[in-house]
Amino acid sequence: MMDLEQFKVSPRSKVRLADFDPGDTAGIDRKSDGIALLASNVERLEELQERLHAEDRRSLLVVLQGLDTSGKDGTTRAVFTGVNPNGVDVHSFGRPGPEDLDHDYLWRVHRRTPGRGDIGVFNRSQYEDVLIARVEKLVPKATWSRRYRHINEFERMLVDEGTTIIKCFLHISSDEQMERLESRIETPRKNWKIEPADFEARARWRDYIQAYEDVMEKCSTRSAPWWIVPANRKWVRNAVVSEIVRQTLEKMDPKYPRVEHDLDEIRRLAAETRRID
Repeated sequence: MMDLEQFKVSPRSKVRLADFDPGDTAGIDRKSDGIALLASNVERLEELQERLHAEDRRSLLVVLQGLDTSGKDGTTRAVFTGVNPNGVDVHSFGRPGPEDLDHDYLWRVHRRTPGRGDIGVFNRSQYEDVLIARVEKLVPKATWSRRYRHINEFERMLVDEGTTIIKCFLHISSDEQMERLESRIETPRKNWKIEPADFEARARWRDYIQAYEDVMEKCSTRSAPWWIVPANRKWVRNAVVSEIVRQTLEKMDPKYPRVEHDLDEIRRLAAETRRID
């Protein structure tokens, strides 16, 4: 079993992303081993998600955050490719619209949290309001600085009400990001992904790193910890996230509900209706 504790941010600990190697292989010797681990986990997740959906008592929320090109979309596709779409909701949080701005900043997030029995996947999340809002100076410091407490209390409420939360920061290096951005420029089928704002954000790389470090220091809690996932190698990223999700669901250990009907009576009815003329 992969040692995941090395990627987990302890509550109230000081975080320096420079201490975490984005090129780490997570102890996986070969790419083929990482791909095999992902495939095994995806197969296991199919069963665990079915049990969670059938149990219909608890939910799982997976938050994916990371700098541009870190692989939030790719991780979602790779890890959740085999689960029943009826029990999974994937939502990407972009720029808030007029209706969002008419409410508190957590309103649009809360309404997309998973219902009982479901898995929710957030591509970006409530943390945009202490990341982009901070670095791009969309709101005053007095506003974004109090949001860490709001978010912790919001997540605590979700946990108390039966939602288990996984928060993954997909950690890439500056050099790797530049390679991926250049690939989007040079690859026609990826051109639609690139825009000037990507390079404007890259110019503020250090500011975003500091903002992420503060997020993980202030908002990694016992009930909703952060995980720093090495993401320079996509196969490592996918294997690690799939392992976190699998181990979390296995600890939740969802159960199929007890049968409420008399199975002998159902067998009798089935026998009587086996042939319908």
